[in-house]
Amino acid sequence: MGKEVAKGSRELDELIHHRLRLGMVSALAANDELSFSELKSLLRTTDGNLSVHARKLEDASYVTVTKTFEGRRPLTTYRLAPAGRRALQRYLSHMESIIQVTRDTLER
Repeated sequence: MGKEVAKGSRELDELIHHRLRLGMVSALAANDELSFSELKSLLRTTDGNLSVHARKLEDASYVTVTKTFEGRRPLTTYRLAPAGRRALQRYLSHMESIIQVTRDTLER
């Protein structure tokens, strides 16, 4: 187990691996788009925390951000970009392989 899991761990997408960012890309994978308020409520986080992590995902081109107005109120919405969808698929495949290696080792 050790060598295969250790080797795989170096390939882990650290950007997505963070709890809030993983939650954000997962939520966006299940929805066409979500507003800042919806993500904040869903992830149970603060404005500042969500802003920081959303910016990291935006800088990596994992999410797209649209800023509009609803009446006089600003509305920020997020969508999972194709690069973010591919990164999430790679991440999930990687985690599944780590889980399988661990299970195989435990069954020995």
